[in-house]
Amino acid sequence: MKKQWITMVLAMLVFVACNTTPKGDKTTTSAEQEVASATGSIYSVDTTSAIGFIGNGVGKNHPGKFKIKEGNLTVTDGKVSAGSFVIDITSLSLDEQAEMIQTKLKGHLLSPDFFDVQKHPTAKFEITKVVDYTSNGTDKSIVEGANFLVSGNLTLKDTTNNITFPAKIDVTETDIIAKANFNIDRTLWKMSYGNDKSLKDKFISPEVNLVLDFKAKK
Repeated sequence: MKKQWITMVLAMLVFVACNTTPKGDKTTTSAEQEVASATGSIYSVDTTSAIGFIGNGVGKNHPGKFKIKEGNLTVTDGKVSAGSFVIDITSLSLDEQAEMIQTKLKGHLLSPDFFDVQKHPTAKFEITKVVDYTSNGTDKSIVEGANFLVSGNLTLKDTTNNITFPAKIDVTETDIIAKANFNIDRTLWKMSYGNDKSLKDKFISPEVNLVLDFKAKK
C-alpha cells in the first residue's frame, strides 16, 4: 500500500512538472482598441526576424517559430509610438526534427483545429499604445532591461484581442532592436483544441509562450 501511495505521488509530481508552461511575462488581455497613429521616422521591420513560440502538453514542449512577412514602426522623439507587423503563419517551423513532429504535428497545427492556415495565412499585431515601464519589484519582467509596456491588437484567425506586455526596445538613428517574452491564452483566439484536463496525458496547455526578438531599420 505504501509503495502504491509513493508511486501515485511521484506520478502526480511528474504530471505537474511536465505540464508547466515555459516561463514568460504575464499579459493583460482586453477587447480590441484603437490603433495608434503617430508622425515621425519610419523604420521597416527586418523580415529575417522571427517570432518564437513554445506550446506544451503533458511531458512535452514543442518550440518553433514564424517569420515576419512585413511591418514598420514609427519613432517619435526617440521612442516607438506606433506601428504594425504581419506574421506569416504559412512559415511555421518546428525545432524538433523527428518525422512525426515535422509531418503529423506540423500539419495539425496548420489545420482548422489551430491556425487554419488555408483560411488565415497571416496574423497581425498593431500597436495601440507604448508607455514607459518600470518594475515595482513584484512584477519584474523576465526580459532583462525591459523599458516599455507595449499594448497592441493581436489578430489570429478571425479574432482580435488587445494584449499588453513588457518589452526592451532600443532605438538609434538607424536601427530598432525589440525583445519580449510573454504568454498568451490561445483559447481567447478560438484555439481550444485539447484544452480539457480530463484528456490526461493528451491535455494541451491553453498558454503559449511567445518570444519576440527582431530588428527594424530606417
